[in-house]
Amino acid sequence: MLTIAAVKAAGAQSRATKLFDGGGLFLFVTPAGTKSWRLKYRVKGREKLLVLGRFPAMSLQQARGAREAAKEQLGRGVDPGADTPVALSFEQLAREWHQHGRSAWSPVHADEVLASLERDVFPRIGKKAPGAIEPMECLAILQELEQRGCIASARRLRHRLSAIFRFGRPRGVANDPAEGLRESMRPLPLTKPMAALTSIKDCRDLLTAAEIAGARPVTVLASRFLALTAVRLEAVRGMRWEEVDLAARIWTVPAARMKLGRAKKGDSRFDHIVPLSDAAIEVLKRAALDINGCAYDDLHSSNANLHGLVFPGRGGAMPIAEGAIRELYQRAGFGGRHVPHGWRASFSTILNEDLGRDWRTDIDEALAHTTKGAVEGAYNRAQLLERRRTVFDRWGELLSS
Repeated sequence: MLTIAAVKAAGAQSRATKLFDGGGLFLFVTPAGTKSWRLKYRVKGREKLLVLGRFPAMSLQQARGAREAAKEQLGRGVDPGADTPVALSFEQLAREWHQHGRSAWSPVHADEVLASLERDVFPRIGKKAPGAIEPMECLAILQELEQRGCIASARRLRHRLSAIFRFGRPRGVANDPAEGLRESMRPLPLTKPMAALTSIKDCRDLLTAAEIAGARPVTVLASRFLALTAVRLEAVRGMRWEEVDLAARIWTVPAARMKLGRAKKGDSRFDHIVPLSDAAIEVLKRAALDINGCAYDDLHSSNANLHGLVFPGRGGAMPIAEGAIRELYQRAGFGGRHVPHGWRASFSTILNEDLGRDWRTDIDEALAHTTKGAVEGAYNRAQLLERRRTVFDRWGELLSS
C-alpha cells in the first residue's frame, strides 16, 4: 500500500509511471509530473479504467474512498464510469478551484472561503458530479443561508458556486446552475452608514472632549493623529517611528498594512504616502516626549533612542488595543455618533465642501482610494504630493482652529 510520503515524493520520469495502492487503485505520474488517481476494474470480464481525480486536490485517503464507492457501485451491477469519462465530484472540483485561487487571497479569506463550502455546500452536493447538479439544489443551499439571516453570505456563496462551475469548464462541466439564481434570492438589506461626524465643529468638539475624558495619553494622541491623517485604524496602530521622514514631513504606510490584495501587500510600490501637517507633526512631538521620553528631533540622529511603535499598548511591545479609541469616544459622550473609521468620512465630506469639486480626486487619493482605471493605474504612478499636502494642511487647519 502507498504512503502519503511516497505519493508526495513521486516525481516525473522519462516515461509515465504507476504506483499501485491496492484494489485496482494506482497513482499515475506523467513525464511532466502531473499526478492523478486511477482505478482499474472489470465489467462483464472487460477491463476498464476510471480517472478519479488529481493529486493533491484529491488526497490518498479521498482516493481510497472513491475506490470503495466505485466497488459499491460494481456490487450493485452499476458501472461507475458509465455516465462520465472522468469521475469528478463537485467537492473535488471545488477544492481544486480553492487551491488554484488561494495564492491571490489573504490566509484569513482563503480559510473563510473553504470553511463556507465545507459547512454549507459539501454535505449537500459535494459527492455529486458537477454536471448532475440542478439549479434548485443550489438554490436550496442558498435559501437555507438566507433563512438563518445570512443574506450577504448567501450572495457571496452563490458567486463562489458559479466560479467553481466556470472553473470546471475545461474539465467538461458544461453548465453553471448557480448563474441564474440571483433574481430568486432575497435582496440585500440597506446597509447602515458608519457613524461619522460631518460638521467640523462637532469634529473639534470630539477631539476636545477626548482630551479630558481621562484616557491614557497614548490613546488620546493616537486618536488625534488618526483624525489628522484619515487613514485606517490598523495603519495608526501599527505605525513605527522608522516610517516617518522628518526632512520630507511624510509618513509612509507600508503596503502590508493597507487594504490591498495579498499580492500587492508585499510590493513597496503600493505603499501609501501621507504628508504630515503642522498639527500632525505636533502630535508626533508629544508622542516622542510624553510616551517615549525623547525629543522628536532626535528621531533620526545617530544616538536616537526613539524606536518601535509610535503608539504602543500597555506592555510596550504591542500596539494600543483595537477598541481603545472607540471606547475613548464613548467615554467622551460621542458613542453612536462617531467611530474611529468615521474620520475618513468626515475628512471626505468636509473637505469636498470646503475645497470644492476641483479637489475631489486629490481628496480620494489622500484616502488611498483607487480612482484610476486599470490601464492608467499601471502607468500613472505620480503621487501628486504637493496637492495632497495642500489637502492635509487644510484639514489640519480646520481641525485645529
